Amino acid sequence: MNKLIEKPYLIFLLAIPVIMLIGILSGDAVLDINVHDTYYLIAWNQLTLMSSIIFGIIGIGYWIMQKGNRKLSKSLNWIHIGLTFGGILILLILNQLYRIEIMNLEYNINLTLIITLIVLLMIVGQIIFPINIIYGLIKKKNKTSG
Repeated sequence: MNKLIEKPYLIFLLAIPVIMLIGILSGDAVLDINVHDTYYLIAWNQLTLMSSIIFGIIGIGYWIMQKGNRKLSKSLNWIHIGLTFGGILILLILNQLYRIEIMNLEYNINLTLIITLIVLLMIVGQIIFPINIIYGLIKKKNKTSG
């Protein structure tokens, strides 16, 4: 786990093939988002492609900071990784809890509220990434032995 915090780019870059595999296996599946009377449809393969690009940018950002011998905050790394991958895991679990029967409308509304709050928390977690990069650029360089 310590290697994960020292090299956070590994988890982001290794997640890209997994995300792309999910996109390929999803076929023609569509994510539909209902906002009042409007439905927004996003194809899963487009969503996974967009997620892979974002993970690639984040992974390359962490990698450049390490190669530039800049020290990032370990606590900000933990928060960013935890909110990103923990949020994804929680969303996948909560998505399976939706009920189809019309009698469970109140339950689904509450579940939708929880999912929305988790997505907002994940977005806040992504704001931590540039803050950590700026912190690493401002802080003095790592002292290397030799």
